[in-house]
Amino acid sequence: MSRPFGAGERALLLDSKGRRYLVTLTAGAEFHTHAGFVLHDELLGREEGTVVRTGSGARYTAVRPTLSDFVLKMPRGAQVIYPKDLAQILVLADIHDGLSVMEAGVGSGALSMTLLRAGAEVWGFELRSDFAARARANVASFLGPEALERFHVEEHDVYEGIPRADLDRVVLDLPEPWRVVPHAEKALRPGGILLSYLPTINQVSQLRQALDESSFAMAETVEVLVRSWHVDGRSVRPDHRMVAHTGFLTHARLVG
Repeated sequence: MSRPFGAGERALLLDSKGRRYLVTLTAGAEFHTHAGFVLHDELLGREEGTVVRTGSGARYTAVRPTLSDFVLKMPRGAQVIYPKDLAQILVLADIHDGLSVMEAGVGSGALSMTLLRAGAEVWGFELRSDFAARARANVASFLGPEALERFHVEEHDVYEGIPRADLDRVVLDLPEPWRVVPHAEKALRPGGILLSYLPTINQVSQLRQALDESSFAMAETVEVLVRSWHVDGRSVRPDHRMVAHTGFLTHARLVG
């Protein structure tokens, strides 16, 4: 079933060199680049894959942004978790419909919208009110305002405790997650999963020590590396650049 672009929607515009631009469509508005401008009205009511041109003849193809596109282009204050890690988090934490998930901190909402789109109900805790507001805005912008019914954001320091019980998952993007381990033991249901995203191996080492001394078991730490390939006719080789280290993912299950 076709679904033409409507006002207020986001469109991803791709130029002839593969550069991507995220645009919120508004009647009467214009998108300006070095190659001229595109009228939003030329996209409203049109299907994905529509090609529009600037006055100088530059081509732009319009499609709806994927979650990955949106995460990399959305408004943000804090550094976001990259799509390659977001995908692995869904698998390692076994996120699915109906789960009750605690997330701290929410930052700009990249992880939040990933958890929500997988069907979870998310209880987000964040120290900064501006980050919490931006996360809500980004979630509503990409998933629609109805997603906020499953996204509960509070300003709270989880190092002091987790004000929730009977959680299925605890997902942490914090610099000192080992301080949350004792609180997670009380907040998670038996068999629940704790997952932490950390940038350095020294932090991972301290977290793993805390997990070893707790009721968590089956702890594992992984790193996700993604390398794209250049494929053009018979010219086939790895790209010169790759998305290598961004963070370490550590997960464990509550068994005690």
